[in-house]
Amino acid sequence: MSFWAEPYDWPTCLCLPICNPHTRALRRIGPHNYDVLSLIMGSMLGDSNAERHGNGTRIRLQQESSNVEYLRWFHKFLASRGYCSTTKPKLHIRTEKGGKVRHYYQIRTWTFSSFNWIYETFYPKGIKVVPLNIGDYISPLALAVWIMDYATALPYGMKITTNSFCYKDVLFLCEVLREKYGIVARPNKDGDQWVLYIHSESMSNLSKIVKPYMVPSMHYKLGRYQT
Repeated sequence: MSFWAEPYDWPTCLCLPICNPHTRALRRIGPHNYDVLSLIMGSMLGDSNAERHGNGTRIRLQQESSNVEYLRWFHKFLASRGYCSTTKPKLHIRTEKGGKVRHYYQIRTWTFSSFNWIYETFYPKGIKVVPLNIGDYISPLALAVWIMDYATALPYGMKITTNSFCYKDVLFLCEVLREKYGIVARPNKDGDQWVLYIHSESMSNLSKIVKPYMVPSMHYKLGRYQT
């Protein structure tokens, strides 16, 4: 049975006006739970993007259908708190150049005027950057989401894809990880872009921090340090 086929038990908070798709963005003003902001900020470092829509901003995550357990968890996290529709996301199919067929899902939050600051900090000049206040939101949950979005296990370490960020931004992320969690990381050249490499000496510590927040199907991203 598909993960999407399993019904959710939606909480009673979903009767609030903020959960109504017809509520205008200007009336969706928060305040927002820290865990919700952590999830969003962690995913903004990965696959999510902020989109201006009318008077507000919405967050969009797009992932391959093979990551359905993670997608279902991400959707339930937001939908159960009234941040997006409870309707299961639609499967999209796209044929790319060369004939490769991609199957993916998109999850979009409702549009919030109180999300405008997220857009403004990530896209101050229209290009995605790492916000200077990102350290305030890199909780264990945010770090786990970032890893589930963009990490690749290596034999003795981990690579986190940060290709959309410049060297200065990746170096800053390394400094945040060291200051908050004692994690040793460095920028690595990947063609004409940069990725973030986490040293093997920090992997056991990293696994202890993030594994409790990761869906089981994503534990493989911790490689030999998942147990």
